[in-house]
Formats: sequence, C-alpha cells, structure tokens
Amino acid sequence: MIRSLFFLVFFSHLIFAQFYNIPVIDLNHRHDLTVVVDKEKDVYLGHPSTVLLEDGKTILIVYPKGHGRGEIIYKKSKDEGKSWSKRLPVPKNWATSQEVPTIHHVVDANGIKRLIMWSGLYPARLAVSENNGLTWSPLKQVGDWGGIVVMGSVVKVKKPGEYLAMFHDDGRFIKKDGKKTGIFTLYQTNSTDGGLTWSKPKGIYSNGKIHLCEPGIIRSPDGKELAMILRENSRTKNSHIMFSNDEGNSWSEPIELPIELTGDRHTGKYTQEGELFISFRDMAKNSPTQGDWVAWVGSYKDLKNGGLGDYRIRIKDNKHKWDCAYPGVEVLPNGEIVTTTYGHWNEGEKPYILSVRLNLDQIEPN
Repeated sequence: MIRSLFFLVFFSHLIFAQFYNIPVIDLNHRHDLTVVVDKEKDVYLGHPSTVLLEDGKTILIVYPKGHGRGEIIYKKSKDEGKSWSKRLPVPKNWATSQEVPTIHHVVDANGIKRLIMWSGLYPARLAVSENNGLTWSPLKQVGDWGGIVVMGSVVKVKKPGEYLAMFHDDGRFIKKDGKKTGIFTLYQTNSTDGGLTWSKPKGIYSNGKIHLCEPGIIRSPDGKELAMILRENSRTKNSHIMFSNDEGNSWSEPIELPIELTGDRHTGKYTQEGELFISFRDMAKNSPTQGDWVAWVGSYKDLKNGGLGDYRIRIKDNKHKWDCAYPGVEVLPNGEIVTTTYGHWNEGEKPYILSVRLNLDQIEPN
C-alpha cells in the first residue's frame, strides 16, 4: 500500500511538472488533514462561506442545501475546525434563499461589531447578527437590485465603518425582470454604517467577449492598494486581475493572469509569515488538475508583476470536471490555515462539505 502510494505521488509530480512552471504539491492522499463538515445521502451540499471569530477558535459556516440555491444551512466549529456542530436553528425565511450565501465580519464607526450574511439574485437580501452569530435576523431586502454571488467580496476601506462590496451580473438580476444580455458587468456597492445599508450598485467594468466575474479582493501588505482577482467565465482566457489605489473609487483595466492562478472563486488570506495563500477551483485549460480544489502560494508582488508564485497545492481531487470549491479560508492564531469547501469527493455521490487544515511549513517544497 505504501509503495503504491509513493508511485502515485511520484507520477503525479511528473505530470504536474510538464504543465506548471512552479512546483505542485499533491495532498489528495492526505486524509489525515480532512474533516467532514456536513454530508447527507443523495442531497447536494455546496458553496460554503466561512468566518473566523475574534476568539481565534470559532468558525461559522453557511451554505445552501442545493446547487447554488436552497435553504441556508448554518453550523459552527468551536475548536478551530477540528469538529463541527449539528445544523443550527436559523430564521424561517433563510429557507427562501435563491443563491450562494456569503458571510462577513464588519464593524461600524462606533465600534459595534456585527456579522452580515448576503443572499443574492433579485432582490439581494441581508441578514445581521450582533452577538457573534448566536442569533440572526431574517433575510431583508437591501434595495431594488440584485446580482450573482452577492457578495463576492466585502472589504473595509479607510474610514471607520465604511466598506465596499463587489459582485457581478449578466443582466438578469440587477433589476426586476431583467434579461440576459451576454455582457458581464462588475458592480460595486458601498456602506457607511458598518454594513447595515448599502448604496445603489455602480458598474465598474463590462465586457461581452471575456466574462469577468466572482471578484475576490486582497489588500496589499502596505495597505495602499486593492487587488481584485476575477474568474473568466467565457473560458477563452485566463483569470484576470484589476487594481485600485484609491480605496475602490476607481479601478485599473483588467490584466490576464498566468495559468498558475487561473480558476474560479479565488479566496485569499495572508499567513503570519506574509505569504499569500489563495484557494480556488482550477480551471486552467488542459491543466492536469482541472476541476480540482487547489491553492496557490506566492506574494502580493507576484499578483502585481505577473509572477508565477512559489508553488501550487492540489488540495483535493474532484470527481467532476468543474463542480467544486468556492472555498472559505481562515488563518488561525497558531499560523495554520483552515480552508473549507464542497466537491464531488466520492465517485457517484452528491457533493458534500470538507474542511482541510494546513501547516505550510510542513508541506512547502524544499
């Protein structure tokens, strides 16, 4: 068994080396790193979003019961993702969610801390908790607008209590009774009251040839710049990136990224050593890990200058050509990473939610 595993890993490295210009670490065989968050026979569970509370131990997770839509399931880990609670009670109208929920931590100008959870399509709706997720409000309509994967990102800007949020739409949900246009538009909305109310979205970029969507925003280490990584949904180009040097008031034109960062729904966090860990679904054309749950480790300078990064990780083999990821990424006080997502982990079974715990010091290539 050990010998078979050695040859499997060895030949995997050979295959990866022929495609990528940086090392690839394959952790698919590391079952010791994984914890099942939720699984239900013959039921599709997917598209999770997580948040780490200030105690550095408690992780909250939300996800729909169904492919991208359906009643929102809510669970909690009190031990850094090592184990997970039963499904927790939620407001009744969370069962009416039409889209992927996303959960975020925000603070208003008076220092009041809250959690917000978005549910998209038309109309975009928001639920709020001001007691660390012990109780939640029902979903409430935010405005006369909606969109797809609302919100792909929620980012604090310089003024206390102010945030920007990004999402995309293709004409169907930005307004009531919208129609698909074939053009993907990136939208931005802002909050000045700690996430309770949000401005009417403004379009910052539109294109009908390349379909840029699902924005994932990372702030530069010096705090002066925002980088927005984007899925390219026409599948004719690699993923792209845009930059803002004025807290999202304006954005640069999109630039194509290397294949090493090409995929869907990028979620990135800095490690304690300052490395950038970005997890996503690999969708690089002809990639040997296409459709799998992967991560990229590099630096912000790589994002800025088109660098390839330090190495990639295949976290888990997905038994489907594309349906997985939308990962949550949390960095623990001890430096370990807990990343959580869904996928078709077993042949012939519906997808379910896994959490993986990583210590980069123990897995990074020599």
